[in-house]
Order: sequence, then structure tokens, then C-alpha cells
Amino acid sequence: MSADHTHVPIVPRERLDFGLDGDIPRYWMGNDAFKTRFFDAMSTLFPQGEKFFITSVREFKDDVTDPKLQAEVRDFTRQEAQHSLIHRQFNDRLAAQGVDIESIDRQLAEHFFERMPKFTSRFQRLSATAAFEHLTAMMCTCFFERRELLETSDPRVRAMYAWHAVEEVEHKAVAFDVLTQVAKVSYFRRILSMLLVSIGFPITVMLIMNHMLQVDGFSRWQRTKMWVRGLWWFHKPGGLFWNTWGYYFAYFKPGFHPWKVKEMPSYGTWLRTFEATGDAVAAGNALHAAAGR
Repeated sequence: MSADHTHVPIVPRERLDFGLDGDIPRYWMGNDAFKTRFFDAMSTLFPQGEKFFITSVREFKDDVTDPKLQAEVRDFTRQEAQHSLIHRQFNDRLAAQGVDIESIDRQLAEHFFERMPKFTSRFQRLSATAAFEHLTAMMCTCFFERRELLETSDPRVRAMYAWHAVEEVEHKAVAFDVLTQVAKVSYFRRILSMLLVSIGFPITVMLIMNHMLQVDGFSRWQRTKMWVRGLWWFHKPGGLFWNTWGYYFAYFKPGFHPWKVKEMPSYGTWLRTFEATGDAVAAGNALHAAAGR
């Protein structure tokens, strides 16, 4: 990516149909409860999480004077709002399975919109948003680089995450640009927020996953064995997070900018397929087929 941070355009896409009301298996990722529930747990975070990201960026809306960044903030907001909407639809499936989506959603809303405003400044909340956006873009880019990771997943759910991934890549620098160009947050605050998010995010996902596995009827001993195998799947050589560390630590470089880190290699494949067909599932399948080539 060039030094002037040129990048792919941010394109809000609305009224997409992934067939989430269809016969999607409970364990849609290769009939593996742990792997499925990892992605399901992340989906439960998105409705309130995306709302928090929008709110954190919009707290600086009146301070943004650059027309290009103003337009990017508007498109970022529209994309994140669609992500929240689609994941609410997906989460309705989880609620029907017995997952306490209402309680999870309420607790997240209390955390983001009641407790955090009392104890943090708008600068800290924007710093957290930029950190979350980096982690999200990291997972989107690195997970979809490797076809084997999602090979056995249901195409409809995979397509939903592929679309989400594409749009996260498109707007991955917006919060960071507001953070550094408008809020002018220091390097120390930016890094501190990343460290805090890097601790809080996995703990939250773990707690939600544990609830889901309990709902699924797994005993404490069964869940313990699943976590041992699952942590190995996360971190073993060739595991889920194996190729993410370079992307993650790039954030700690003083001269970091999101567009200095490569975008999803198969982004163009998804875009061409979607533009030709208007079918987000077909685009997701095309992106998956092109991964790792």
C-alpha cells in the first residue's frame, strides 16, 4: 500500500440475504461445537459492539473538517449499522437454541453505554474502538487467507462472515484516522488501549462460549476437555491464530497506519463476484475458493 494511504473505497451494502432463516445446522462449522461456538460468541458481540464503535467515532464528528474523512465516517457508520442488523438476525437463531441473547445484549449495552461513559473519556473510548477495529481487520484478513480454516463451514454463515470481513477491511482505517488526525491521541494511550482490549475481548468471548456450551448440555468435564483441544486449535503451529501475530504487533509500531498492513488477498474476488451477481453467498463462496492461492 502506498505511503499516501490510498485504499479500496468504503461501500455500504444493504438488504443482503444470506438465508439465515434456513436449515443451518446447530454446529455449522464441521459439526464441531467448540469451533462453531467461537464464531457464534463473536456474533453476539457485534450488535452492541458496532453501536459502540459508531458512537465513539461520532463523538468527534463535529471536529472532523476534512471532507474525505467526513465521507468515510458516514460510510463507516452505514456499514457498521448493517453489520449490527445482520448479526441480530443471526443471533435470533442462537436465541432459539436456548442461548440467552437478551441477557448478553443487555450486559454489553450496560458496559458500553452506562459504565464506560462514567469512567472513561471520549478519547479513551475512541482509542478502544481503533484497537477493536484493528483486531477485527486482523481476524478478517488472516482467517480468510486460509481456505482450510472454514472449509467445512456452512456456506451461508461463511458468506455472512466473508461480507463482514470485506467491509471491515474497507473501513479499517476510519477510527484510526479520527484517533490520530482529529483526536490526536498519543502513542501511549493508543497502545494502552490495545493492551486492555487484548485482555478484555478474549475473556468476554470465553465467558459467552462457556455459557453456550452449557446450554448445549456439555458437562464441566466435557467443557474442560473441549477448551484444552480448542486452545491448541487456536495457538498450535498452523492453528487459527498462527498467522495473525505479525498483523497484531504491527499496531505497536510508532509509524503504524492500517493501510500499511496488507488487505485481504481475495478481496477483489469477492468484490467482482458480488458486483456481477448481487449474491452475497456466491461472493462468499468465490472468496473462500480463492483463499490461499
